[in-house]
Amino acid sequence: MVISCWGALIRKLLMMKPKVVFVLGGPGAGKGTQCVKIVQKYGYTHLSAGDLLRSEQSKEGTQYGELIGSYIKEGKIVPVEITIKLIKKAMDEKMAQDAAKNTFLIDGFPRNTDNLNGWNKQMNDHADVKFVLFFDCSNEVCIQRCLERGKDSGRTDDNVQSLLKRIQTYMQSTKPIIDQYEKEGKVRRVDGAKSVDEVFVDVQKIFDSEN
Repeated sequence: MVISCWGALIRKLLMMKPKVVFVLGGPGAGKGTQCVKIVQKYGYTHLSAGDLLRSEQSKEGTQYGELIGSYIKEGKIVPVEITIKLIKKAMDEKMAQDAAKNTFLIDGFPRNTDNLNGWNKQMNDHADVKFVLFFDCSNEVCIQRCLERGKDSGRTDDNVQSLLKRIQTYMQSTKPIIDQYEKEGKVRRVDGAKSVDEVFVDVQKIFDSEN
């Protein structure tokens, strides 16, 4: 009886451990659009690192708001401790509402080696990374999409000056992370230059094979 109870407890704890898919690609590669579709079809919770940071920035009296704002404006990467703290808080809050909701899409993270090292140090024992979903898209297409989005998004970083900085940051910092995960066999690559529906057909093939 005691062994049976322990077994049930262990199974519950394993179920509660977050299972994570990192979603990476350049700005405008279609990460957010596809995440919405993945959530609808597969029941994942979508956490955008950028949205979490922007939300924290907009709160009154927040500890990190001004600092986050300065980093975003310059197209730089926010210190990893802040980003991971916000991601973990969001996952904990979701699982507190429903322990079965333990699958997460983390969009736009990790963005550099410091992010990856910080994640491995702080989260390795608290979450399992299933794979990296990488939307491969040319810089030209990404920039054009962001400029078009900027007409309605109200985002301060959807302009040419910030975009060029973000693209440069992505090529220098994030691409090596993708290369590193690729060596581990954890990257699932999608052609992000296709139409939204065509991309999602490819995405579904990946998730159907992984689940």
